[in-house]
Amino acid sequence: MVSINPHIFREYDIRGVVDTDLSNEFARLLGRAYGKLAQERKENNIAIGFDCRHTSEGYATSLAEGINDEGIDATIIGMGPTPQAYWALYKKGFGGCIQVTGSHNPPDMNGFKMCLGQTTLTGDDIQDLKEKLLAIHESQEKPCEKRGTTSKDIILEEYIADLVSLVKPHMGPRKLKIVVDAGNGVAGMVGPTVLRELGVEVIELYCEPDGNFPNHHPDPTVMENIQDLIKKVQETGADLGIGWDGDGDRIGAVDEQGQVIFGDMLLLLYARAVIKEEPGTTVIGDVKCSSRLFDDIAQAGGKPLMWKTGHSIIKNKLKEIGGALGGEMSGHIFFKHRFYGFDDAPYCAARLAELVSHHDGPISSLLADVPPMVATPEIRVDCPEEIKFKIPELAKAAFKDYEVNDIDGIRITFDEGWGLIRASNTQPVLVMRFEANSPEKLEEYQTMVTQKIEDIKATL
Repeated sequence: MVSINPHIFREYDIRGVVDTDLSNEFARLLGRAYGKLAQERKENNIAIGFDCRHTSEGYATSLAEGINDEGIDATIIGMGPTPQAYWALYKKGFGGCIQVTGSHNPPDMNGFKMCLGQTTLTGDDIQDLKEKLLAIHESQEKPCEKRGTTSKDIILEEYIADLVSLVKPHMGPRKLKIVVDAGNGVAGMVGPTVLRELGVEVIELYCEPDGNFPNHHPDPTVMENIQDLIKKVQETGADLGIGWDGDGDRIGAVDEQGQVIFGDMLLLLYARAVIKEEPGTTVIGDVKCSSRLFDDIAQAGGKPLMWKTGHSIIKNKLKEIGGALGGEMSGHIFFKHRFYGFDDAPYCAARLAELVSHHDGPISSLLADVPPMVATPEIRVDCPEEIKFKIPELAKAAFKDYEVNDIDGIRITFDEGWGLIRASNTQPVLVMRFEANSPEKLEEYQTMVTQKIEDIKATL
């Protein structure tokens, strides 16, 4: 009998190690639990997609069998990026979707991202799935007498055609040369084709799907993974470089000099363009984003909204408030403007190409007027699960003389910068980030906050 590791049921998805936490049997059990939830919510015909990991197609088949066991129909939509599965919900009328994907994780991992209706399952819903799965497993409950059916509908070409049709009429006169790096993930099946259809000269790196990820880890937000992209942009004189993560829901970018354009600055570029077309619209950024982003949105005539980190959380908030655009430091970008509101990195690449195609100068010049600041990367500090959420709460009191935003952990505004302390939703760590007007101030704020945390830890 399969053993269930409860820790793989995370805040935004299910993720575990192949052959240790995950198996075809586990996938079938998960399908049954999901099928019960679909019954409760009166949804039917669930789209199932999968990435290029060696176990993904098998898990997709087993998921469909489990969903069928509960009397619910399923449709296998084929290999492709996670946003292809989301697209199926909006354009093909499915009652929900599951993407089998390990995202940007190492080859020995895999997982499941899930929606019911057009709502992403997070938090309580994922815990509900866990309880349902455990109950089926322990009771050895028999499947429904009237099983559902599974059909196939490979939608890749339709999906690509739609992405192209949504951007092509808006392209500017400039012809572009763009280097793309898919890290051997499934965005390589979509992104290069979309850009070429938009008239871009595309230079490909590692765009053949390969579940071993032989060239580098498929995460373009980590510097070591984009070194080949940077070199190729510099070698070829390309206008910019674009990287996608393993399952194609996050984008990374570098300018014509090979300098990284971080997620919040990409969001700033998109926001300026969107606000021109929709003045006064709300743009969401997560708590890790630069203060310069929020200031710029306001100066451009938009409404900035700082929100909690988490792709599902921001997606749901964007839907709730009717905003035009949202994004995270991590490269999840959500266009509601001329799109469906979910994180689709090939689409984001197309929108970046559109933006640059209307600009005469290099892409770096688009950010030349943004005030310079210095910032730390994300700092992750080990912290026991049982105290990681207490520390930001206690730190809030310790910084009561400053303006503190407590939407997700605490973000402290100093005279010349800010500092963030938040508990990770997925690991026993505290996440910190700092930004300031000068290296001296950055060090001062970081030292001050770190010392306070150590003092707090000593009392717990």
